[in-house]
Amino acid sequence: MTDFVVIDKKGYTLLELMIVVAIVGILVTLAIPTFQQSAMKAKEAALKQNLFTMRAVLDQFYADRGDYPESLESLVEEKYLRAIPIDPFTKSSTTWNEIYEEQEEGDDSPAGVYDVKSGSDGVALDGTPYKDW
Repeated sequence: MTDFVVIDKKGYTLLELMIVVAIVGILVTLAIPTFQQSAMKAKEAALKQNLFTMRAVLDQFYADRGDYPESLESLVEEKYLRAIPIDPFTKSSTTWNEIYEEQEEGDDSPAGVYDVKSGSDGVALDGTPYKDW
């Protein structure tokens, strides 16, 4: 009678490991663009929120005082904002473009900031420049 010896090998072959690595590589290749796009969407959402907040505060300042502030720093000094928000694309709170109200001829009062826009030169996912938001 012939006895067969059964060898119980545990582990993976090189071919199985190569297949798993190839599948993981394909999945990562598909996931990276989605991740990058979602990170960009999050920055755009933060920029929209910052602009909305600052514009609302400018309107509140005008409603309270009848005039727009001389600068964004005035909003912090007068406690309308705790701090000037950071632009998520320029990573700075000093790059905001302040839009001043137009003064009539002969009006000696200082022009106030009535709007604010991003100082970024980038372009949004929808193709519009951030500085136009």
